[in-house]
Amino acid sequence: MKQPQTEIPHEPLNLLADWISREQLAGELGITADTLARWEARRQGPPCTRIGRKSLYRRAAVQDWIRAQEQVHPVRKSRGRS
Repeated sequence: MKQPQTEIPHEPLNLLADWISREQLAGELGITADTLARWEARRQGPPCTRIGRKSLYRRAAVQDWIRAQEQVHPVRKSRGRS
């Protein structure tokens, strides 16, 4: 005789675990959501994806974008008299 199969409880997928909203990112960066929207329109800020009217940012892409913003400043020569 076959054993009756028991159903495994369906766990919801956490599809957005690696994504944050515009508002969340703005809070993390200490800027406004409007600034992020402006950057998106100008293609200046971190890459994002749109689902309907919602803009979502992948955490790893934001971290990469932040790293790319690092600037190395050359050592300035002193203007003092010699």
